[in-house]
Amino acid sequence: MVAATRDLPASGYALEVDGRLKDEFATRDGAKTGAEELKKRFPMLQIRIYDAQTQTRENVDLS
Repeated sequence: MVAATRDLPASGYALEVDGRLKDEFATRDGAKTGAEELKKRFPMLQIRIYDAQTQTRENVDLS
């Protein structure tokens, strides 16, 4: 069985969990909130926010 790959979004933001795209958001604040909640529940995961406009990724760490 082969896992389906998700394409990078053309707009907005996406959560990348351990290198795989999981969820998309319209706003950066929404993506940041979702990422922080996920990181609190599962601190061992590597979570990054993908920005479609600039095509960059930002690591999410608990501070």
